[in-house]
Amino acid sequence: MRNATFFKTYILFSIFYLFAMLLGYENLDCFLKPALIPLLSLGAYFYRKFPSQNLLLSALLFSWIGDVILLFTDMGEIYFILGLVAFLISHILYCVLFNKQGKKERKKNKTVFAIGSVVIALYLVGMLALLLPSLGDLKIPVIVYATVISFMLLFAFNGYLIWKKPGNLYVFLGAIVFVISDSILAINKFYSPIEKSSFFIMLTYLVAQYLIVVGILKLNPKKPKV
Repeated sequence: MRNATFFKTYILFSIFYLFAMLLGYENLDCFLKPALIPLLSLGAYFYRKFPSQNLLLSALLFSWIGDVILLFTDMGEIYFILGLVAFLISHILYCVLFNKQGKKERKKNKTVFAIGSVVIALYLVGMLALLLPSLGDLKIPVIVYATVISFMLLFAFNGYLIWKKPGNLYVFLGAIVFVISDSILAINKFYSPIEKSSFFIMLTYLVAQYLIVVGILKLNPKKPKV
């Protein structure tokens, strides 16, 4: 199965990339980082055709664009903003993807959903309260981005409550880890430097993307042969 080969290659390549970062070879970013998300995308592409496949591939495409743009942040703040926009589009596409994904497998527990929504809202308020004093001209872009990624997590949580197992858990965990990745990035950039921040940002980011992709594929299983 070609898609399984691409996923295995993604995992091995990610381990090699993260190990290189951990050893301090962050200058290899330009050569290694752009190859990661395409491997994941190929795994999703060669899985089989399913209704939300194009949405998934589009979200991965904009994530890849964001990855490439952020490689040039040392050249100017504009690259950080453009990278932010690319990932913003990616998260919006993930919101649409999660909202359209599959049919309900079970009735949603409204109480649990309400509690989860409050927790996500508290995360958003807390993160913005922490970052706003040091955002300067980036207040509006960061507020918009933080709001969108919080909605992405909310859609994933809603899916966790109504989708079939184990795909629901994969996607929800992926969304959580994605939020963790972006939170580390934001705290490191705007609040206080974090040691080995690049390693932890990429570790969580690569895990998040993998979990979301695999989760979506598990929610769209291949039809058994008859």
